[in-house]
Amino acid sequence: MLKKRIVAFSLVALIAGLFLVACESGSDTYKIGVMESLTGPGETYGNVALQAKQMAVEEINEAGGIDGKMLELVVEDSKCAAQDSITAYNKLTDVDEVKIILGTSCSGAMLGAAPLAEEEGVVLFSGLATNPDIAEAGDYIFRTAMNDLQLGIDTGNVMWADGVKNLATINESTDYAEGVRRTTVDQFEKLGGTVVASENYSSDVTDFRTQLSKLTAAEPDAIHIAAQAEFSGGTIVKQLRELGYDGPIYSEIVVVGATALEIAGDAATGLKAITAELDPANPKSAEVLSNFRSRYDYISLPWYMGSAYDDVYITAQCLEETGDDQDADGFRDCLYGITWSGAIGSDYGFDDKGEVEGLANSVVEVLPLSERNDENQGYKVLGPAPIN
Repeated sequence: MLKKRIVAFSLVALIAGLFLVACESGSDTYKIGVMESLTGPGETYGNVALQAKQMAVEEINEAGGIDGKMLELVVEDSKCAAQDSITAYNKLTDVDEVKIILGTSCSGAMLGAAPLAEEEGVVLFSGLATNPDIAEAGDYIFRTAMNDLQLGIDTGNVMWADGVKNLATINESTDYAEGVRRTTVDQFEKLGGTVVASENYSSDVTDFRTQLSKLTAAEPDAIHIAAQAEFSGGTIVKQLRELGYDGPIYSEIVVVGATALEIAGDAATGLKAITAELDPANPKSAEVLSNFRSRYDYISLPWYMGSAYDDVYITAQCLEETGDDQDADGFRDCLYGITWSGAIGSDYGFDDKGEVEGLANSVVEVLPLSERNDENQGYKVLGPAPIN
């Protein structure tokens, strides 16, 4: 399955920089930019997000479009990096002349492009980027992704409730992973916990045994992992167990992605992740998952998938309201006023900083390898994150 999934991602990545159209270009279309990490550390979820957006666009266009106009995506690869995001942004705005961009996948990429978007009055609307600093990025910056500040609070609360007093951490050296680590530690220490060891690593590292040996030597009650890439997250879990560590492991969404769990194998059993999770009782969630699986023959990181999917439908609603894909101000105002029910939740909206409101994180626990399947994504939902 891993080989099949990587091949699928590679094929999608080849289309970066090309027009993704469901119809002929022209005055009968609304043209929207997309920036996702089709390559780089975030390629697994960047491609999931792109595929979910493509699916949503095809659904909209097959149903007649937006008041008869077709929706067109112009895609660039932001590569999960600030400078590449700026390059992608400049191409979309200068060459393709878009005023509304869906993306980015990664926080560093979002923070790289956001100042330009804010200065030039271009809407940047992300379903995946979660770093707390994005909240202060400006009036044209929105996201359905939940702020890592809440994730850190929830993670700290979960570990403390589980009896963890002494913690070791390891994180990838990226804006996203560092933000998760920072907010988690802040809450954990606020509750009375102590961080006894911490390590970080660059995105090109593949062997983590040296750092992990230092963490385990500190004899922590638990280890927390914040990874940008599924490949590193899964490898860290595997190598931790190979080194003989048998204590609790905590993480965020990346480490429980399908690719990460496939790499980690049975070593991931019992790992707890605090993450946004689709509600199985939500009919729209079930519909989107079913359609995605039918179309692409896999499921990974379903909340990211649902968030990207919802962003397209929210975009369509605001384009119907404004009637102009060049009216960034009208689109912005529409987002501020919208209340939405979709794949990731019901009756959610955006506050005065463009931050999503009305969503909450869940706690999930990875199942034994023999119990993992496409239906449960490899884990069980334990319930909402506790409040302290």
